Amino acid sequence: MPAAATAIAPTPLQSFPITGMTCASCVRRVEKAIAAVPGVESAAVNLATERADVRLVEPAAAGAVVEAIRSAGYDVPGQSVEIAIDGMTCASCVNRVEKAIAAVPGVVSAAVNLATGRATVNAVAGTPLSAIEAAVRKAGYEPRLRGDAAAEDAHAASRAAEYARLKRDVLIAAIFTLPLFVLEMGAHFVPGVGHLLHGIDRQWLHIFYFVLASIVQFGPGLRFYGKGIPALLRLSPDMNSLVVLGSTAAWAYSVVVTFLPGLMPEGTANVYFEASAVIVTLILLGRLLEAKARGRTSTAISKLVGLQPKVARVKRAGRSLEVPIDQVLAGDIVEVRPGERLAVDGVVIAGSSFVDQSMVTGEPIPAAKGEGAEVVGGTINTTGSFTYRATKVGADTLLAQIIRMVEQAQGAKLPIQALVDRVTAWFVPAVMAVAAFTFLVWFVFGPEPAFTFGLVNAVAVLIIACPCAMGLATPTSIMVGTGRAAELGVLFAKGEALQSLRGTSVVALDKTGTLTAGRPELTDFETAEGFTADEALALAATVESRSEHPIATAIAAAAEAKGLGLPPLEGFEAMPGFGARGRAGGVEVAVGADRYMERLGLDVAPFRDVAERLGRKGRTPLYAAIGGRLAAIIAVADPVKPSTPAAIAALHAMGLKVAMITGDNRRTAEAIASGLGIDEVVAEVLPEGKVEAIRRLKSGGRKVAFVGDGINDAPALAEADVGIAIGTGTDIAIESADVVLISGDLAGVPTAIGLSQATIRNIRENLFWAFAYNALLIPVAAGVLYPVNGTLLSPMIAAGAMALSSIFVVGNALRLRRFSPSHVETAA
Repeated sequence: MPAAATAIAPTPLQSFPITGMTCASCVRRVEKAIAAVPGVESAAVNLATERADVRLVEPAAAGAVVEAIRSAGYDVPGQSVEIAIDGMTCASCVNRVEKAIAAVPGVVSAAVNLATGRATVNAVAGTPLSAIEAAVRKAGYEPRLRGDAAAEDAHAASRAAEYARLKRDVLIAAIFTLPLFVLEMGAHFVPGVGHLLHGIDRQWLHIFYFVLASIVQFGPGLRFYGKGIPALLRLSPDMNSLVVLGSTAAWAYSVVVTFLPGLMPEGTANVYFEASAVIVTLILLGRLLEAKARGRTSTAISKLVGLQPKVARVKRAGRSLEVPIDQVLAGDIVEVRPGERLAVDGVVIAGSSFVDQSMVTGEPIPAAKGEGAEVVGGTINTTGSFTYRATKVGADTLLAQIIRMVEQAQGAKLPIQALVDRVTAWFVPAVMAVAAFTFLVWFVFGPEPAFTFGLVNAVAVLIIACPCAMGLATPTSIMVGTGRAAELGVLFAKGEALQSLRGTSVVALDKTGTLTAGRPELTDFETAEGFTADEALALAATVESRSEHPIATAIAAAAEAKGLGLPPLEGFEAMPGFGARGRAGGVEVAVGADRYMERLGLDVAPFRDVAERLGRKGRTPLYAAIGGRLAAIIAVADPVKPSTPAAIAALHAMGLKVAMITGDNRRTAEAIASGLGIDEVVAEVLPEGKVEAIRRLKSGGRKVAFVGDGINDAPALAEADVGIAIGTGTDIAIESADVVLISGDLAGVPTAIGLSQATIRNIRENLFWAFAYNALLIPVAAGVLYPVNGTLLSPMIAAGAMALSSIFVVGNALRLRRFSPSHVETAA
């Protein structure tokens, strides 16, 4: 972990651009709002320049200043940038980088993620990126702006090279440590080895140990010095500093014993070369295993990126050319052959095929695509060939949106992380203080040789402390959890929803387009005596084909689906509120409500039992009259999606209440709710009334997740504690949603909630391990059990425990990759 600065000295005066001010009253209002913020020394607002010059006692108050200005009714133009940061290895690094960036004038907030190695920075417009980069470098790390493909490739190559160097160092360290460890430990525990060494001069044996240990210490172990020593000099020690202090103390003590034994107190002439070498080797091995495991946490992103083809075949100037995917333009004609991945999103203009869209819909059966059908980049063409016009390219494609949303969610800092941030701010200095105190206590009060006891136990304290586990506990679980969610068709557009969704007690569902398909279909068609179903449907559809009403469209579509021919229509007439009429094939046909039939003098009593049955199902009947006679009863309804009943059952199994919000009349709504087992119904709600309905459901402190289509339901999605949007085709960029279900399948709701529960549980397990490990083993390393049962912890065992601690945290997080939609918990 690189060295870092304790803080970057804040500029006393910070300038904030402000929009929306029109007069002197605005100036006064903004000045009062800013002055009320804790940490503000003074504020001067200039109407002409539209800026506020603020003197801050604490640079962290910049975010509060921006919020105060916005609360007063004005705005501060902002910008957000993601910066990749190389060299961070533990929680102390994260804390140090965040403080360095936050101290840059103009920065409103900074969130650094150890697992992803990224910083998300929000700043006022115009804040120079160079200043942020300079702050990161001054803290001892290397920043790199994201988005540059060449830079990303170079970084990937650099990481691969670093991993190769780490493997090499582990191998070298192991080769020179193994004989040292076998000889020294064998002398104590294996009689044959001890007898063999007894005939060798101890001085020469110690010199041999010195050579082996020095190669390890200043060969593979040199990486710790390169980062740990500068951190110590800046008075901002990190994990590398702890390793340097611990291993160097053991090595240096042994050097003095070997070459200047006269300087040591009587009875203390013991060497610990094997301890210094084993410490370096085990910690390097731990880092190697951790790096390999951490690489697996980002497999979801790697898989998504791997879906993007490198080239596309486009038609230009009458020729087919293969061009890099970043050179495909909207409007280009793209050719696709069997077995190829589609390069970008678009609309088919010629040909047909079946396309595997499982990455988007989760549906394993390829979907038929013909002229006019939408296709998505990254999906796989199976059999036929076709051409399509590119409509969305680059960052606008569905796949690019998915990757962007997953990356943003993985970089999020959850509220549960706040405790970790507070602890890691003082953890390493506290460990160093405990180590110094341990040495003093043993030196003053310990048995002889007190100096040796004090040194060994202080080294054990330095080595066993593990800020890495604390730093990785939350972000690794978030990375794996959100990545697994993306594989299951759930996108956490806002990382915080990963935690807040777990506390949901009520799931409110919009009916149209969420519970139902969102498009009416013919559900019932029964004829009177003397009429055939196909004949009556064809004539009714002929009249309704001229109407634009959704019900009429559903009747016409049903006739088309059955392949019925429609006779010519004459004298069409629509009567709002009643129905429509016309002459179809020379026959008078009327379609409409019961009141229309009564106006025509027709009695609907023969269909009374059918009408009552339809009413119990929440379906309003229509009637068709042909040639002056009642011919058929018709029902059109928005059918429930096939996945809806199972999804609601899964929510109930999790102990959640399910509510439905709809504009339908109460009778229809109650009928649908009864059939699906929905607990609460809020009916006859106008679109603008959904927000108030959400507020009523939240009464009593209940946490409400609202599921809507993300287009008409934006206010309700924003009002709910968690807004879940059903993805619509190729558009998933729904700003008001916290969670987006890519496939549009309601089964994604229990999946999202179950994954939220599993991820938060996983984070808590990691945090418990990280804190309990340090809280329990640091005192043991200090020797608190020695007066009780004589137990002391060898620095070598401490090094192994420290290495395993981080590996445990990452390994536990990787268990989330096995999460399946059936793994849900009963809500607490």
